[in-house]
Amino acid sequence: MRKFLVVLDDSRECLNAMRFAAMRAKNTQAGVEILAVIPPEEFNHWIGVGDIMREEARERIHAHFEVFAKWMRDKQGIDPELVIREGEPVSEIMAQVNEDTEIGVLVLGASADKKGPGPLVSQLSKNSGGLPIPITIVPGDLSKERLEAIT
Repeated sequence: MRKFLVVLDDSRECLNAMRFAAMRAKNTQAGVEILAVIPPEEFNHWIGVGDIMREEARERIHAHFEVFAKWMRDKQGIDPELVIREGEPVSEIMAQVNEDTEIGVLVLGASADKKGPGPLVSQLSKNSGGLPIPITIVPGDLSKERLEAIT
């Protein structure tokens, strides 16, 4: 089964990327894989403190994931899969795409901020020639109605 890979983070634009991925998956009989990446700098403490922080990060990710998963199941009939990786976000996204051959499209949300689309969109756009799949960039300020119309 083909899957849409969408990145779960704390950005506002993540919401539209999730919506887009779920709606496209529903309309194309595909799946959704949600990837959360825990950056290594979160654990540069003593070993015990780092382990506690890592577990807290995983708990936050699971709680955040469940909100999106419930919406996807209830509204779109999609049961998403969660993958958690640790490392540099761009490297881990690239690794996940290369390791999971069912991933057909990477979906990213772009910030509407005047500072730019966000670090993931900027960095992955530069690396997009090395990806085996296309990237869909979803504007963070699209309305739900517009998203429904284009998916």
